[in-house]
Amino acid sequence: MSTINDTRFQYQVFLLSGIPGKEDVYCWISIPFCLMYVTSIVGNSFIVFVIKTNPSLHEPMYIFLSMLAITDLALSITTMLTTLGIFLLNSREISLDACFVQVFFIHSLTCIESSVLLLMAFDRLIAICEPLRYASILTPQRIGKMWLVCVLRGVVIMFPFPILLKQFQYCRENVLSHSYCTHGDVMTMSCSDITVNSIYGLYVALLTEGLDSLLIFFSYVMIFKTVLSITSHTECLRALNTCISHLCAVFLFYTPLIGLTMIHRFGKNSLLQIVLGYVYLLFPPLMNPIVYTVKSKQLRSRTLKIFVN
Repeated sequence: MSTINDTRFQYQVFLLSGIPGKEDVYCWISIPFCLMYVTSIVGNSFIVFVIKTNPSLHEPMYIFLSMLAITDLALSITTMLTTLGIFLLNSREISLDACFVQVFFIHSLTCIESSVLLLMAFDRLIAICEPLRYASILTPQRIGKMWLVCVLRGVVIMFPFPILLKQFQYCRENVLSHSYCTHGDVMTMSCSDITVNSIYGLYVALLTEGLDSLLIFFSYVMIFKTVLSITSHTECLRALNTCISHLCAVFLFYTPLIGLTMIHRFGKNSLLQIVLGYVYLLFPPLMNPIVYTVKSKQLRSRTLKIFVN
């Protein structure tokens, strides 16, 4: 890996980007961002609280939902400080080390969320295709091990990112494309050879989100095949209805992620890149609690019971 011997041009900070050209209205733009972050943090915290305090919700489906909520909560907190720092305080600077740490957490949590969505697809697959074995397959001990594997997978696979980035010299530009740091964005700021990072980043994307999305697709192929074989129209709709919330979560997570990845690698549309960048990290944590609360009768009734009492 080539480096530059003259370190006089080495940047010590990166400059984050909000919405270029709209700096004069950042104060107003900060309002919806604050509302989204507050809603996301409160909503996901409330989901975890309701599931934890209600033994009747200690079922595999709701345990997986609590895992998703914890991941979304951590993801919101990871990006909140830098994003709101730009819009509220116009604070764009972030040190290289702080940026590398944020890269690790964003990518690790994204990988964990992808893994949890895969587990939720597996949960729906077993519930619909093997209902009599559901409780024996998804035991609390097995679910705990699955959660541990998800976390370890995200941490181990993404740990090389900040280490590789730290080896580079940054002397070209120091203005990032988003209000947070990502691996693909940071490595393009380097004037060193980024071949290893580029190959490893593609490998990681295929091994994590790419593989997970493929397995989720195959899970739903098997689910739909089983559902269509049900003779009762009512039972068929009931089975499909249990999958709607998860399908919404999958759509909210993978659509902006795939779009942002494609733009980073092949596109030049900066406005679309900025919009997808915010949708990618803000909308899943914001919408998941709303979707699941609206669609889950048990979760909705428990939530209403707390407010009524």
